Parts: sequence; C-alpha cells; structure tokens
Amino acid sequence: MQGFSFLACSLVGRFPSHRAGRNTLQIAPQCLIRVHPFNLEFNDLLSLGSMQGALCRPKMHFQEDIRRPEFRLLRMTDPTVYLGTRPRLSRHFYKAHGLGNDYLVFEVVEGDQASWIATPENVAMVCGPHRGLASDGLVVVMLDQSLRSPAHAVVSLRMFNPDGSEFERSGNGLRVLAAYLSGLEPRLSVIDAKVGGGEVRIHVHGMTDGTFDISVEMGVARLGPEAIGAGSGLLHGESEPYTLMGPEGEKLEVVPVSIGNPHVVILTDPQEESFSEERLSVLGPFIASHPDIPAGTNVQLARSQHGRGQACIWERGVGRTAASGTSSCAVAVALVVTGSLPFGAVLIDMPGGQLSVSVHNSLEITLRGPVTSVMSGTIEDGLLAKFEPVS
Repeated sequence: MQGFSFLACSLVGRFPSHRAGRNTLQIAPQCLIRVHPFNLEFNDLLSLGSMQGALCRPKMHFQEDIRRPEFRLLRMTDPTVYLGTRPRLSRHFYKAHGLGNDYLVFEVVEGDQASWIATPENVAMVCGPHRGLASDGLVVVMLDQSLRSPAHAVVSLRMFNPDGSEFERSGNGLRVLAAYLSGLEPRLSVIDAKVGGGEVRIHVHGMTDGTFDISVEMGVARLGPEAIGAGSGLLHGESEPYTLMGPEGEKLEVVPVSIGNPHVVILTDPQEESFSEERLSVLGPFIASHPDIPAGTNVQLARSQHGRGQACIWERGVGRTAASGTSSCAVAVALVVTGSLPFGAVLIDMPGGQLSVSVHNSLEITLRGPVTSVMSGTIEDGLLAKFEPVS
C-alpha cells in the first residue's frame, strides 16, 4: 500500500460497530507505521481495527458493522505523531503532581526482561487507583535523551492517558517530567522536549521543600474548528465564540482551541449556575466523544471573575481532573480572545488550585506553577505478573 492522502481504503475482516474499541490502532499525521503486511505513510488520520500492538484507543466512529469497512480519512491539523509500537518501560517510576493532576514518569529500556510493555491494558492497570499506582497518566522518556550541559537537557517523550490511549501533550505532565529530571541533575534549568510532533522548552526556576516552580513555553495557540479537527457542521458562526448545540438542544457558546492538543472551552455567565461540576458531568462526555470531533477533545467550563479565570475540566481519556496545564492555557486564551480578560499574565483557578498563564497578543503561551514530588519506587512482582507478557 503506497503513501496516500484524502483517500479511502478497505481491509478484509470484521471490526466493531459504531465505535472503535480497546485495541484500536490510530495513525496520525506524518506518521510512518508498519503493521504487517501494511506499510502506511500519510498526512491524515486513519483508524484500523483490533490489532496486536495497538497504539491507542481513539474515539472513532463507524457508520455500520460491515465485513469490508470503508474508513474515512480525517483531517488533523495538530502535528500529533504516535511513534510506532508501544514502548518497553523500566519498572522504576517517579510520581509528582501539579495541583493534584498527577503523573508517573517511566524511562524506556532495551532488552531488560524485568520490564513491561505500555499496552493499553497495562497502562490502565498501572494508573488504577486501587490495584495500581493511581495516576492521571504516564510520561515516557525515550532513549534519545541527552545533556547538552549540566543545566540543559534534550529529551523526547510520549504520553498516555489512564485509559491506555496515547495523547499529544500535557502541560502538567511536562512540568512533572521537568521535576523528575531536575531530581537527577539539580543544576538543570532548561529542558527542550519533543512531544506530540512538536517541541517545547521547559524552565526550572527553583525548588523548596520538594515543590518545584516550573514553567513551559507551550507555543502558539490556534483557534477555530480546524484547530480541533471538528466536522464542518459542528460549530456555527464566523469567529469566537462559536455556537455548539448541547445534548438537550441548548445553544452553547464555545471557543475551540489547540494548545498542541484539542480543547473546547464552554463560556458560562459569571452569575449563572451553568458553571458547576454537575453541568460539566453532562457536557464533558457529550463533547469529548462527539462524533464530529473524531479524535476527541478536552472540555472546560470557563468564566471570568474578579480579574481572573475559573475552570472546571473534563479531560479526554481521563474524565474530571482537579487541574490541567493545557486546559488552563486553553481557558486563558478563550477568555482573552473574547474580551473577558486582557492579554498578559492570567491567573486560572481550578478545583486543584491556581496556575499562571501568559497570553501574548500573538497567542504565544507560557504556563507556570508548582509541581510537588510525591514518590519514586519500583513496580513489584505482584503487579508485574498481571501485565501482558513482554514479547
């Protein structure tokens, strides 16, 4: 099969109806992936059915259950790259959180039988709250890390949700990664990280009693339906805010934002009861898995009060979270471009605490806030024995 774009293909075999399931494979922009006997290279998103070594579980939708399904190629504007097969990880981990949004950091290893593969099932088990390590996701450090100097590191990363799916990037996950590397090299102050098909720069400003002050240059935010890969019929209007029809036919004012990953920010009236966790529990899953956003999206309720932003967060592949770095960036951008807050440094309050987001008039974003170390340790044999075997 040759490289192609904006075409449809068919494969023999039975696939799950309506929505791709646990072992769905996702191929994303500029990604070269080999799945025997196919070799695919293209610039848009294709969903294939259940296969060994699946990369992630995207929220894809099929029209019907047929033996020779015809797949839609879906325009994806974010430079997300899923880098081949699932990585083999060390048993050793580091855990930290940004305002209650916690991540585990693992390093990739080679040829170590005391290791495990980050399959969707294994990742979900590791992140489990009772039988695992309890986490909102994994940050995986690839093998090509290097130190340009004691103060400057260069790393490549992959990130995984607690449901086992792979995603583009996390602002808090990036800052947790910086805390981990800073613990290995206390002189470290600058980290260049390749993640989700792009590059970001992270700064470690200091550490007091196990809590780090860390900022991330998140890049330039993008606006509009194309920024989140939305279908043409989902959003109505010419510019921000757009109108999106809610689950009960209500009109929602929304701002679609990409911070290297997709977000739909729902604007709410500061004086109304529409800003609530109960409302989020309805709108979050409805929009996050909306069929007109095939790759899924993160969702926020947002409002401005007393010169700062407030957000409730529903993360794709996670659900409710106490805080989120990219979500706070998306909320800041949405409130600024709609005139609720001025350009410059914006404080975003979330259930877990407060992050600072600087929004330049070019929409260049910098995220800053605390990261608290929790623990480091080793996965013991009892949990390791439950994993899918290393092959």
